[in-house]
Amino acid sequence: MSLIKNIQKGSFWINVAKVGIPFLVVVALFSLLFKTGGAIFSGDFETVYNVHFANKQWIRFWLSKIVIAVIYSMYIVNKRMK
Repeated sequence: MSLIKNIQKGSFWINVAKVGIPFLVVVALFSLLFKTGGAIFSGDFETVYNVHFANKQWIRFWLSKIVIAVIYSMYIVNKRMK
């Protein structure tokens, strides 16, 4: 089926959430570990906060990951629905 027909189904969005939420968590954790892994493992959470979340940087941090997760999950769910 086409994406437009699948979007109109309620089960499509439930499956998008089932795929997207775990993917969002994995992407966010990977991003934190990749950029500030040393600070996380040493317990320097102030550095993690300053790099990712201070001065409204949390908006960019989460918004980019949410967009990636929604696009990825919509692609995967659309591909698997018949």
